[in-house]
Amino acid sequence: MRDRPVVLGIPYGVNVHLTVVHPRDLTEQEIGQWRALQEADPALDNPFLSPEFTLTVGELRDRVRVAVLHDGGQIVGFFPFERHAFGIGRPVAHGLTDAQGLVGVKDLELDPRWLVRQCGLDVFEFDHLVAGQALLAVRHETYPSPVIDLRAGHDAYTAHLRANSGKTYKTTLAKRRKLERDRGPLRHDFAIEDLAPLHTLLQWKTDQYRRTGRTDRFAHQWIVELVERLLAIRTDSFAGVLDMVYVDGTPMAGHFGLRTRTTLAGWFPAYDTAFAKFSPGLIHHLALAEQAAANGIELIDMGRGDKEYKDKLKNGELRVAEGRVVTPSVGAALHSLVRVPLRKTRATVMANPLLLRTADRALKTFGRLRTAL
Repeated sequence: MRDRPVVLGIPYGVNVHLTVVHPRDLTEQEIGQWRALQEADPALDNPFLSPEFTLTVGELRDRVRVAVLHDGGQIVGFFPFERHAFGIGRPVAHGLTDAQGLVGVKDLELDPRWLVRQCGLDVFEFDHLVAGQALLAVRHETYPSPVIDLRAGHDAYTAHLRANSGKTYKTTLAKRRKLERDRGPLRHDFAIEDLAPLHTLLQWKTDQYRRTGRTDRFAHQWIVELVERLLAIRTDSFAGVLDMVYVDGTPMAGHFGLRTRTTLAGWFPAYDTAFAKFSPGLIHHLALAEQAAANGIELIDMGRGDKEYKDKLKNGELRVAEGRVVTPSVGAALHSLVRVPLRKTRATVMANPLLLRTADRALKTFGRLRTAL
């Protein structure tokens, strides 16, 4: 077994150059250095920034690339991205990930436009860029990403819920007791390896997408296969985590996410609507927090987005950024003509509670009509 690579504390940014490769062409030494750089900076402690995630997506998406940054003879960073048509770059598995960015040494100084040009891109878009990124030198907006912080322990977290979400917490526990009286005992399985419960969860999620008028991500076979492959990964620093709550042996609610040593990224929670009156999602999340803490998880990142359950369960938040890096080019100009008005319209809706509720109702109405067909 090789020793873990050491990140040297020397100044960077003077003679940085890069090479762009497909993830499958990274060497074991480079992958090890990626892990070392990630673990050296708490701001990068998210499984979506782990090499295993990019490597797995790269097995299914040929458009995935990694820029390997060098300063002299030493690797100082890794920038994973997808290269789309017309010189447009996006994060790996764009639209699915809740943490994006460059994994590199602290205080690495880069001109974002230089980086984008060197990657053969005209534009790089991002919507969940983590804090402390050189790419934040460009214009951007930041948004909260709610978290369940378990660093003080599970008991401290439940004490926070009692003090700040007391009604929700007590009501959820009461519904759990009623559920057990009416339907049978509850069981929570954590870190399940079987595919059958995963497929049950994905079907619930598909039903939810259709019910709420959203695009069904699992209509894309590569996303289903991605989740299946990630479930099979079990290392000390990265793993797919599937958990499920059962009522008298019947699956009721569950979640699939990814973890590092200490951070669990919330990804796909869902439940059987037959149990809806018992608030199965909240029952599940409380059970998940307890099991996660018992398994070394210190932070559950629930991801950017205004959801009522996140407001009720969170006891902290991170910040992620949305924006784009644009180079002076024809491709960038054409991209701006199309994307900027759409982005501004979306931002206006998201910032206005009335517009947001109206849009949400419209989507749900569409979802009800679609499921009725």
